[in-house]
Amino acid sequence: MTTPTEQPADLGDRPPTNGAALLDGLRAALTRYVILPTPQAADAVTLWIAATHAQPAWPHAPRLVIRAPEKRCGKSRLLDVVEATCHAPFITVNSSPAAVYRSITDDPPTLLVDEADTIFGPKAEGNEDLRGLLNAGHQRNRPAKRYDANANRVESIPTFAMAALAGIGAMPDTIEDRAVVIRMRRRGPGETVAPFRHRRDRPPLRQLAADLAAWLRADLATLEAAEPPMPVEDRAADTWEPLVAVADYAGAHWPDRARAAVLALTADADDNDQMSTRLRLLTDCRTAFGTDNALPTAVLLDRLKADPEAPWGDYGPSGLTAMKLGVLLREYEIRSSTIRFPTGQAKGYQRVDFLDAWGRYCPAGDTLDRPAVQATVLPLPSGTRTTRTSLNAAGQPL
Repeated sequence: MTTPTEQPADLGDRPPTNGAALLDGLRAALTRYVILPTPQAADAVTLWIAATHAQPAWPHAPRLVIRAPEKRCGKSRLLDVVEATCHAPFITVNSSPAAVYRSITDDPPTLLVDEADTIFGPKAEGNEDLRGLLNAGHQRNRPAKRYDANANRVESIPTFAMAALAGIGAMPDTIEDRAVVIRMRRRGPGETVAPFRHRRDRPPLRQLAADLAAWLRADLATLEAAEPPMPVEDRAADTWEPLVAVADYAGAHWPDRARAAVLALTADADDNDQMSTRLRLLTDCRTAFGTDNALPTAVLLDRLKADPEAPWGDYGPSGLTAMKLGVLLREYEIRSSTIRFPTGQAKGYQRVDFLDAWGRYCPAGDTLDRPAVQATVLPLPSGTRTTRTSLNAAGQPL
């Protein structure tokens, strides 16, 4: 990979571009007009904007999610600066899905969506096509298929494009899982920014965008071939790789800053992730089992609904029911069975049936997740106390 002072031979006598200095200038512009929540967030937005200028080089198009808990947190102002400095901005406010689809080419624009919560919220009927585009467009070669009745043929419409979405509250998991997530907040006492005036401030920012494009577009082949070492894996690595590749291409302090931003923002995302309903149930079942190897369904439900901070007491008009419990757990191949308890047979669940799912999906295992646990006292709905059936070393009832 080239260094900040190296440029391809076909640039002739042009002086080399100092990519690190360009990124420094872009970051300074961001922090002039917007208070970002952390220095790592400022670095991440800087690198995301720069990466838009090299979209043809990337196998994935990371989303930039700018979210805030309330109004007046600076998300729209940040989107203004992103619009002024990114590659070919295309604002999708009040744009029809057909117009958005037709605007994406082999060298796609950068999609910008303000008030994105209106697309995904409860009143978002009619936006299915746009939601599908934003989900599919994260990866190359995921075209939308449409039938053209006039031409009597099926068309493949490109969806691949980087996109920035600003809104109040969280975006759907399918979006945030593919995004660099910036959690904005209102300015505190003593925090000030320069006023942003479109006519005055946008032209120099567009010149900065042109400089970024000239620098990165000059060597797309190098960027396309880049395989930067990543501090994360799987989809997070796919999302952050373009940003880290730009940082490595710039050199100087940016490779270290990029990786620090990756670790900080992905850790923040993990801490703030809202569990899916099924995953929350799976985790709560582990707590409900305690040291028991088997529980009647009624007891498991009582224990789940006894937690006042859990959603199960209000899960439907009557709270979580045996049928709903079974439907949710079935996705993990966990099913109830008839179990012989000291008080007689009853439908229930065995701990051993949860072990595989707990190991795969729950954040932290516990030492109780093993087949052989000694018999303990099991409270039953009748209020009687009795020992439950023990399991053998293979996890089967004795």
